[in-house]
Amino acid sequence: MNAVAARRSSDLVVVLATVTAVLIAASPALAALAHQATSGWLAQPLLMIPFAAVGALVASRQPRNPIGWILLVIALTATIGADSGFYAVRAYRVDGHDLPLSRLAVALTQGWVSMLLLLPLPILFFPDGRVSRRWRWTLWAYVAFALVLLGHLAVADSGAFTEHAVRVDSSGELASLSEGNSTGFAVIVVAYAAISLSWVVRQVVLYRRSSGDRRQQLKWLMAGGTVAVLGFTLSIVLSSSSGVVAVASHAGFVGLAALPVAIGIGILRYRLYEIDRLISRTLSYALLTGLLLAVFTGLVLLTTRVLPFSSPVGVAASTLAAAALFNPLRTRVQRLVDHRFNRARYDAEALVATFAAHLRHAVEVETVVDELATAAGRSLQPAHVSVWVRP
Repeated sequence: MNAVAARRSSDLVVVLATVTAVLIAASPALAALAHQATSGWLAQPLLMIPFAAVGALVASRQPRNPIGWILLVIALTATIGADSGFYAVRAYRVDGHDLPLSRLAVALTQGWVSMLLLLPLPILFFPDGRVSRRWRWTLWAYVAFALVLLGHLAVADSGAFTEHAVRVDSSGELASLSEGNSTGFAVIVVAYAAISLSWVVRQVVLYRRSSGDRRQQLKWLMAGGTVAVLGFTLSIVLSSSSGVVAVASHAGFVGLAALPVAIGIGILRYRLYEIDRLISRTLSYALLTGLLLAVFTGLVLLTTRVLPFSSPVGVAASTLAAAALFNPLRTRVQRLVDHRFNRARYDAEALVATFAAHLRHAVEVETVVDELATAAGRSLQPAHVSVWVRP
């Protein structure tokens, strides 16, 4: 890429990122005008911050890689959709009449569809933006299905300009949109899901065949995708809840941010080899939390239902027992998880323990130096080992 093209792409990144940042900053004010300034309604605009940040970073560092541009477009269009929805609700549900450009805002509320259509593409292009020839037909089929879906939504949204009295739901979309789904639309959605799933399977197969940096990159992608899917599933399951459970639902939706963050780390190779440590810590603390909750619940039931203790005493005793078990359980669970998911750290600790045991019986300097060089070579695998002994 020559200097002129590089400068133009850099300027375009700045423009897209700036416009997205302005729209995200305007979301709280628009939500307040629509009387929807709650954690649930603001989750989507806030979610676009990591998409925009990672997209701008990748696009500026690797302008030939389409992943950065895709993440930027997702952030821009989804934020336009959210802000348009707030404005449409203000016009037709709060004020009850047209406002300047309010009909256009109703049509633009479908901006959230960009996340649905574009988010699978980084999975296909990851990590270097190239697609093998045998998979290009799936990309063209995907583009065709996406264009049909966009055409369907455009026809449905035309009512924002043709209807005499516009009626919108609580998200600012046309109330008549739910009446326009057909069998053909369902077929398009199923085909979209099947192609997206095939791209995920492709990356899993590539992970099993890869090694070195590429394997770590794919591991970041799969870890971020897993967190994003679990968070999105949690938000869907708990979407109709209220109180603390509703906050957990919104937190699960924001968990989608794990995908762009993992993609950015994988592409830019920043702290690439810390994924094993991150996975092991996440799993160990999740298992530890589950074990402590099970112990606490069991002890509470035992002390209050079986043994003759009052509820406050039983709860206090159960809390103290769970607190006393925290460190022993954490050590054992962490060792078991490291043995499976963070093998390098487990092997290094075992090697250090073996070296320390040998030192107890070694008194000669030559023996200590040999043991130290052996431990360093097996754990770090350096090209050269030198030991300097101060006289």
